[in-house]
Amino acid sequence: MIKTKPRSGCLICGAELIYLRDKIQLQCALCHKKKWADAQCRNEHFVCDSCHAADPGTWIGEQCLISGATDPIQLAIRLMRHPSVAMHGPEHHFLVPAVLLTAYFNLKNGKDKKKEKLQEARRRAQTVVGGSCGFHGACGAAIGVGIFMSVVLEATPLSIKEYRLCNSITAEALARIAERGGPRCCKRNVFSALEVAADFSASYIGQPMSVQQVSCTFFPNNDECLGSGCVFFKKK
Repeated sequence: MIKTKPRSGCLICGAELIYLRDKIQLQCALCHKKKWADAQCRNEHFVCDSCHAADPGTWIGEQCLISGATDPIQLAIRLMRHPSVAMHGPEHHFLVPAVLLTAYFNLKNGKDKKKEKLQEARRRAQTVVGGSCGFHGACGAAIGVGIFMSVVLEATPLSIKEYRLCNSITAEALARIAERGGPRCCKRNVFSALEVAADFSASYIGQPMSVQQVSCTFFPNNDECLGSGCVFFKKK
């Protein structure tokens, strides 16, 4: 069974909710907008109704559109903490190209193109089925970096140089994921794919991306976690 984030109590930390006698304005811990609130947790977290109800694809797209982030891994970690993003699931297939496109266009001062490119990435990512890592031998996180490259380069099946680059980045991401083995872990595969994409972006399309070193905090929600056998495992 897949463990999930707390569904009772606070969505951030699981603590008991405290209901307020009078509504007050608080900043949502997820979207950071100020909203009228009638409850917060004992640790003073508040999550607005819109964020409570958001589906993962919509959440990812909206946050990437307004984000000024230039580190795709840092952004991915923030998005994956949202309660709608499961420990494992096909939402990660869109998350990977979304954070890469966000970092890329923020670095290139191309924010005017971001909305269109995010929409196209989401459309393509929705065709990648869940469980493709095991059933098809092609993890959706790796395909996600191929989607990123294809969208940036406007590649088609008839492209020449772009065709090679899109397939090369996917192949490198798949190789990194395969090297780190199973069982499935969408977080490990996302981190691995983003590492490859950042290096590839600097070498082949001339846009360096600095990415933070990962110390995974998602492992308590993963029954199949490799523990110290994973390169991203958070040491105690």
